Amino acid sequence: MSFLLIKNGAVVTLDANRRVLKADILIENDIIQKIGSSLKPSSKTKVIDAKDAWVLPGFIQTHVHVCQTLFRNQAEDLELLDWLKEKIWPFEGHHTAKSLYLSAQLGICELLKGGTTTLLDMGTVHHTDQIFKACEALGIRAFCGKAMMDEGNDIPSSLKESTEASLDETQRLIETWHGKAHGRLRYAFAPRFVLSCSEALLKKVVEISQKKNLLIHTHASENKTECLEVYKNRGKSTIRYLNDLGLCTSRSCFAHGIWLDEEEFEILSRTKTAISHCPSSNLKLGSGIANVPQMMAQNITVSLGADGAPCNNNLDMFQEMRLAGLIQKPIQGVKALSAQKILEMATLNGAKALGIEKEVGSLEVGKKADVILVSKNTSHSLPNADPYTTLVYSTTASDVQTVIIDGKVIVKNKKLLTSSEEKIIAKLNK
Repeated sequence: MSFLLIKNGAVVTLDANRRVLKADILIENDIIQKIGSSLKPSSKTKVIDAKDAWVLPGFIQTHVHVCQTLFRNQAEDLELLDWLKEKIWPFEGHHTAKSLYLSAQLGICELLKGGTTTLLDMGTVHHTDQIFKACEALGIRAFCGKAMMDEGNDIPSSLKESTEASLDETQRLIETWHGKAHGRLRYAFAPRFVLSCSEALLKKVVEISQKKNLLIHTHASENKTECLEVYKNRGKSTIRYLNDLGLCTSRSCFAHGIWLDEEEFEILSRTKTAISHCPSSNLKLGSGIANVPQMMAQNITVSLGADGAPCNNNLDMFQEMRLAGLIQKPIQGVKALSAQKILEMATLNGAKALGIEKEVGSLEVGKKADVILVSKNTSHSLPNADPYTTLVYSTTASDVQTVIIDGKVIVKNKKLLTSSEEKIIAKLNK
């Protein structure tokens, strides 16, 4: 039995009433037991003083590729399909188990130090165990899956796999990793996108995911040329095609969703398919700007993700929140997305997209203790009368002081405790 007490924080609960409290939080093992004022620690309780901090639920990033962290700053000024064919796929195809583990470590280190406590990751085709191992070792909550790629003329031989091999490896990974680390690690099917997956593969993904109640994570409607190629190859728009195969479900989280028509918005709404909005990546690759306000108006769950380091070029949720708000204002109007809605995208909506909203996403009694402490009194964020505006538009990743996952302190005083950041960097540089 372990107890942790966070004292004197400005607690941004994101509960049903969106309360912001001057309060203490008592954590027993991995669960929030009490939120209140003047809670008294026992002799066995560890205490964290949060008097100068915002205390809020950890961020949930719903579209990340930690396998690509090693490719940062090496895939510039290219649109999506050229970016994949000329840079990313050849790089991914040359990963070894060792290089993938280091890439994942570096990415997860950055995510944790920036306040991300849960991620939805799409790996590459091979060595997916290494991503799970890195997530397990560093302490992050994670949904991960191997990229499935059994079709496509432009896919390098180092990545292309048979349908049977893709499904067999996926089944092995599910049996090995789903539910491990006391439920902190889970499997998510990851067919890369329509252009790299046969119809037979996608149908099997639907069948097995239904049977095992597993998440489906894929890219959809990210780029104009991609959408035209899908129509040319499959005779339908991306969302119509995925829906006709049964991939649009309440267990599905699609990255991007930029090029949608009215019927596709309706499909996503009706099927309760979530969209992961990746504003930095969408701008960097010139893909476009997703109509997030319309999605929200139609009750589509929209969460946030940084995507991969080579199309961003960082994994910083604060930047994603800020950009998510700014890019809508010239198009949809200055009131299109409030700061509160954006913070909800980074927390509650992420939890809902992953089907874990009863576990994480807000600070409430009975939920998992995934908590971050963020400095309040910095020259770049004062005055800070409105917590939502301050956190979305003024705060930076370097302001994250403490990160707690499952009641365990993972980052303390900005230092990662579950691994040596210095050793990771030294190995990568070598």
